[in-house]
Amino acid sequence: MLDVYTNSLNFDFIKFVYLIKQFYMEDRKILILGAGISGLATAYWLEKDGFDVTILESKPVPGGAMETANECGFLIDYGPNSGLETTPLISRLAEEIGLKEQMIYANETSSKRYILRNSQLYSLPTSPGAFISTKLFSTKAKFRILKEPFISKSEDGYYQSIADFVRRRLGNEFLDYAIDPFVSGVFAGDPERLSVKSAFPKLYRLEEVYGGLVKGMIKGAKERKRRPEQSKQSAKMFSFYNGMQSFPNAIAKKLKGKIIFNAVVENISKTESGYKVLFSHKGINQKMESPLILSTLPSHILSKIVKDFDNKLADHLNEIFYPKVMVLYLGFDKHAVKRPLDGFGFLIPTKENRNFLGAIWTSTIFPNRAAEDKAAFTLFVGGAKDSNPLNGDTEGVIKNIIEQFKEIMRIEAEPVLIKTKIWDKSIPQYNLGYIEHEKYFDLFEKTNHGFFLSGNFRGGISVGDCIKNSEIVAEKIKGN
Repeated sequence: MLDVYTNSLNFDFIKFVYLIKQFYMEDRKILILGAGISGLATAYWLEKDGFDVTILESKPVPGGAMETANECGFLIDYGPNSGLETTPLISRLAEEIGLKEQMIYANETSSKRYILRNSQLYSLPTSPGAFISTKLFSTKAKFRILKEPFISKSEDGYYQSIADFVRRRLGNEFLDYAIDPFVSGVFAGDPERLSVKSAFPKLYRLEEVYGGLVKGMIKGAKERKRRPEQSKQSAKMFSFYNGMQSFPNAIAKKLKGKIIFNAVVENISKTESGYKVLFSHKGINQKMESPLILSTLPSHILSKIVKDFDNKLADHLNEIFYPKVMVLYLGFDKHAVKRPLDGFGFLIPTKENRNFLGAIWTSTIFPNRAAEDKAAFTLFVGGAKDSNPLNGDTEGVIKNIIEQFKEIMRIEAEPVLIKTKIWDKSIPQYNLGYIEHEKYFDLFEKTNHGFFLSGNFRGGISVGDCIKNSEIVAEKIKGN
């Protein structure tokens, strides 16, 4: 009789523990939209901490904009070709997912960055001595920069473009031949429209906190040393032996069984206990409910999904501009390239009136990108300043760009490989007034408990930014 009673108690206790566990896990159930690097990295941290994670991804493979392909002996990254190791989280994550041994760093010969001026390539100076001797900037421009420490802060605050900021502090020539091509190369953006506060917060902070760029670089040196993060100027450039898509692939492998591919999210609605997501999977309509939801979808995609849920959020998301960009990948016989491949590549200022934004010397930067007797280059066409880069004549535009590129690089042969990828919506532009979007995103999360917004339209567009923000978002969700 006592045994029966004891067994009954044991059964009731086990049942009680099971119910408590179910309740606890239900509270830690999260649905993540998008298996790009932001969604995958956040999912990894959460799953590691005991969350019940499910990811919905519209594509058949992970990675989002990280796309790597092998073509005729060339390794092609159609999205990000590299990242900057600005946070120790990158190395830590690579180690934990078993990818550390495949992590590679840029060759020392690729440290030079070139700028095209008057059809000539000039290396961007990286030291005071190089700046004094460079022919990239005129003597007048060099003396103009000496005035920078004596220029007061702007009264415009958040509402100033990077062009206005640089023009005021450093002068027109520095804007035209340093910042303009840099903005085109990183954002595919327009410096007259990009917000200095939202797109370049660290640069903005130098003026706000220290009163200027030179003062900030000197006075802020000690503060930067105390941080675990590296500045983008000093951080090492990395990739992986088999290309950038190796990164999301390895994270997805660790999350095996947690990702539903070919799942197109169509609608989100609120329920008493959380949120309901309607999606189609291989042509079949399905639904999922979860107390927690994280969207890492591009803003222009999420805007369509949430318009019935929060029309104002949809408006903010829809106002974020993504320019059209074409990636043009070219392979040549190395002996045909007469210009020394002694750098990362070159960027083209708008004033040079060329049909493309610049070129990366892909096979110079990392190994395994082409055979020893071949040279590979990645060119970028379009961006925020050119709403119709192909002008209805893709073949003619490509031919013209190749001729311009051959002239600059002194190439005496036709390419042995031509591949293209068009991103109709490439990089989110943190344009003037972006602060209003940021404020509403914060308000939305406060008023919709358990709904989180992430991705490269919040907190930075780079791979390093996305990895850094993944931990921040994961901690926010844990503290929900």
